[in-house]
Amino acid sequence: MAEPTDNVTIPQFSTLLQMDPYLKPFEKDFKRRYALFQKCLFQLEEAESGFDQFTRSYQSFGVQRQANNGLIFKEWAPAAEALFLTGDFNGWDNFSHPYKKKEYGKWELYIPPKEDKSAAVAHLSKLKVVVHTRTGERLYRISPWAKYVTKTGDSVIYDWVHWDPPHPYLHIHPRPKKPRSLRIYESHVGIASPEAKVASYTNFTVNVLPKIKDLGYNCIQLMAIMEHAYYASFGYQITSFFAASSRYGTPEELKQLIDVAHSLGIIVLLDVVHSHASQNTEDGLNKFDGSDSCFFHSPPRGEHKQWDSRLFNYSSWEVQRFLLSNLRWWMEEYRFDGFRFDGVTSMLYHHHGLGTGFSGDYSEYFGLQVDEDSVVYLMVANHILHTLYPDCITIAEDVSGMPGLCRAVTEGGCGFDYRLAMAIPDKWIQILKEYKDEEWNMGNIVYTLTNRRYGENCIAYAESHDQALVGDKTLAFWLMDKEMYTNMSSLIPMTPVIDRGIQLHKMIRLITHGLGGEGYLNFMGNEFGHPEWLDFPRKGNNESYHYARRQYNLLDTGNLRYAQLYAFDREMHRTEDKYGWLAALR
Repeated sequence: MAEPTDNVTIPQFSTLLQMDPYLKPFEKDFKRRYALFQKCLFQLEEAESGFDQFTRSYQSFGVQRQANNGLIFKEWAPAAEALFLTGDFNGWDNFSHPYKKKEYGKWELYIPPKEDKSAAVAHLSKLKVVVHTRTGERLYRISPWAKYVTKTGDSVIYDWVHWDPPHPYLHIHPRPKKPRSLRIYESHVGIASPEAKVASYTNFTVNVLPKIKDLGYNCIQLMAIMEHAYYASFGYQITSFFAASSRYGTPEELKQLIDVAHSLGIIVLLDVVHSHASQNTEDGLNKFDGSDSCFFHSPPRGEHKQWDSRLFNYSSWEVQRFLLSNLRWWMEEYRFDGFRFDGVTSMLYHHHGLGTGFSGDYSEYFGLQVDEDSVVYLMVANHILHTLYPDCITIAEDVSGMPGLCRAVTEGGCGFDYRLAMAIPDKWIQILKEYKDEEWNMGNIVYTLTNRRYGENCIAYAESHDQALVGDKTLAFWLMDKEMYTNMSSLIPMTPVIDRGIQLHKMIRLITHGLGGEGYLNFMGNEFGHPEWLDFPRKGNNESYHYARRQYNLLDTGNLRYAQLYAFDREMHRTEDKYGWLAALR
């Protein structure tokens, strides 16, 4: 009997095999994945007239204002018994505006314009979807497609706010061309100020963008933009996937931030979290229609025990619609230039990478432990993004080293442009923790820096936000510790600790930049040896903002040695700009 993969042809699979002949025994796995990918595209063509329309579903779901100012509300809630819309516009009447049930678990409601021809639901009105379940419960929910959600005062729950400004922000500047050498400044808007508060999009635009430009970075990776109810989750427990976080300002202010970055020739990537979602029900996706599945697998498959979060059902048609449209939304509406996909290892394997060492044995990357639904979703996402936006950049956060992750889908790969070289920062921390200076083994360091799959681009970094978090220490802190508080003044003689620390801080960065990958990343503030770790306000620290800020003011004091580290980082990037070593091996 013929194998189901016998007549599957991966157009450029021979290229992948030429680069790595050891993948030949797993040809059937590659073919099966590719067959599933082709089937998905074929079904999209058949049912939705192709992926272009399908990925624009944000133009039909949620709230849509028509030319006559009538409003169409559309949701997918397959397990619901009935749906109603309530809010400011109807005096919070739970029953006056019922949705009509459509095919395939969809619900629709049309609200005509008011007598004065204005929309029945005004800009900034609060709304709720009222879900009646089959068990007789009444639930109040935020639309999964909500474009803006806010929190008032001490409330823990976010509110759905109708965002339809009379004068939307219009982008002026074109997207910059895709840089050959990618130099990424990993940023969190909320901590981008020395003040003990949540900083704003406008603060970032005015005060941080000029520094990024001056330093020579050509790419910003923005974290914690997709709305998350819990600030201390660092933006990784998403509650509203289409809403830019309101704690930093309005959607229009984020659009302006990206537009100004583009005017400076800087591209902007979004840290996108499609690997899991918050457990929140009242202001999240969880149990939207009252069932324990809907967007997710039912437990236990649909729960990530370690992250305490829900896991998407990537084989579901409507989940694919939601997530693929989500990528398109951020590209179209906000004009991001690409994505860093968070938690890719968790997506690729049923075991989510937990308790697995990944020795490099190829059998770890194939077989039953691989979640092929997720793999195919990533292949489809990358195919669509790169087809619609040829300059789009996608980066995978994967610790497993899956072969082909950063090769073209036509070769049998997953289609990412880069993966993060996650072993490098671990190596530096290990050296600083365990070895005296004279015991450093340069051969071993160079091996770690250059140990990556041939032909698959890597983003090298000495430290990212992970190393700055409370419980760990930045490289500057490992090197200089408490002397950073007392001996960083250039008006006093340099102590041996500060002398050693500053020189090694520079050298670690330079060698990582030179050998570690085809792109480079730095977490904001670490370029000048930012003192102290990062810790968000939470109960454990009495809701303090003391560590949830970046002290750029240390650079403005002319007599501190932080400015010397900043200057070194700037010269390093300017030198790379001139000689282009990051792109040299491609």
